Amino acid sequence: MLVRDTKRAVLLLCPLVALLLLSVSFWRADTESLRKKVDSLLWSPKPSGDGTTTSSDSNVDGGSEKTVAEIPEPTSDSHGRPAPLPPHDAWREIFSASTTDKKFFEIRFGGLQAFNPNIIPHPTRNDTWIIIGQKWVAHDLTKLGFTAHEIGCNAQFIADELRCIDEPEVLPIKPTKGKNLCKAKWELLNLNEGPHDARVFYGPKKPYIIFGSNSDFSCFGMWMQDLRELVPWPAEPLADKTFRKAIELQRPPPVGHIEKNWFLFWDKDDRMYAHHDIFPKRSFAALRETGLVDGPDMARRAQQNDEKCLSQYLPKLPEHLESIHQATNSLKITLCKRSDAHCKADDSNTFIMTIIQHKKYYKWHGEYEPYVVLFRQSAPFELYAISKKPFWISGRERKDAEDWTSMVYVTSIGWKEHGLKYHAYMDDVLFLGFGIEDSRAGGIDMRAEDLLQDLGLCSTAA
Repeated sequence: MLVRDTKRAVLLLCPLVALLLLSVSFWRADTESLRKKVDSLLWSPKPSGDGTTTSSDSNVDGGSEKTVAEIPEPTSDSHGRPAPLPPHDAWREIFSASTTDKKFFEIRFGGLQAFNPNIIPHPTRNDTWIIIGQKWVAHDLTKLGFTAHEIGCNAQFIADELRCIDEPEVLPIKPTKGKNLCKAKWELLNLNEGPHDARVFYGPKKPYIIFGSNSDFSCFGMWMQDLRELVPWPAEPLADKTFRKAIELQRPPPVGHIEKNWFLFWDKDDRMYAHHDIFPKRSFAALRETGLVDGPDMARRAQQNDEKCLSQYLPKLPEHLESIHQATNSLKITLCKRSDAHCKADDSNTFIMTIIQHKKYYKWHGEYEPYVVLFRQSAPFELYAISKKPFWISGRERKDAEDWTSMVYVTSIGWKEHGLKYHAYMDDVLFLGFGIEDSRAGGIDMRAEDLLQDLGLCSTAA
């Protein structure tokens, strides 16, 4: 009897022990690996309205664009790119206007680690900028939930680096509850707390922050708030009451299970719009100050022009492991020089500017190639021009022997000069902010005219 009972106990306990060992193995796994698995739920290929998934807007940007990494199904293609690295002249290199070696500068958040940075001018101090980025944290492996934070500080240039001059602080963004609408493989996201992948930018009048968080309408949505509610702001009083609290932005149907990477833009009359997708088809609509859409998706009115332009200038994608998606906020630019007395902004020379990226994911490593996009500032906002080839940020690593380039993910664009907000000119200086290998923050500054070279005009697209 004892022997028989012992055999039964062994048969019962063996699977339990194996399960326990598997669980311990999982929870004691490398924290970065776990973080990426959690993050992958956020920015895996976005579901389309019919329940299928699309290849556009899928990222492997650690943390967010980085906080969220796509983990594709294992295939033979995952282990190596289909061809060696392109030649050096496949990119156009851009250089810093201020660093000694002309390469990009590091962005330091004091003793904290952050990535996917944003840079805007300080409202009153001409030698200071406000920097905000996603705080990198090692998740507590004893808990299923995970918390994300955006951190910020005042920063100055010191020894060719942009460094916090005061202690970085967590932005007091209240976690959104959502309605536990994450299903199937996204269900773990119901336990998320805090903002992901924030973009910080000026509109025509004031600064905003837009971020991803638990949604009231789907699984994950886009939220926006007046930045002045979240950081010390010694300038103008907060007379404008819009977006004093975080508001979830909406879009015309179909609404994806996971929404991300939206950017806001303003037309020539400073009316606000949300741009939801760039590829394979654009989607954008007017936006009310309540977060509600104000009319239908407007992209269909420009569809014929836009699809021809996208097809002409963007790379042809294989079926798997490559995609194109939105990346940054927008700015308005007039294509002549502020210093030119004859330069007058009008519809013929003033455009909305943003950056999109071609993502590649080979050898289990993400690489991003950025392109500048310009579109018109009046309805129906047709695409005007796209970079003929991606730009290369000076200082980015390249190892030809390994068919490898470092992952540099551009997250933000902004004007460097104090007093500039949304609109500027070709001789004004731009900041680009970017994450590096899911762990560091970098930036580069250059005149807008240096970034806007080699544009392919949509009017000449075949």
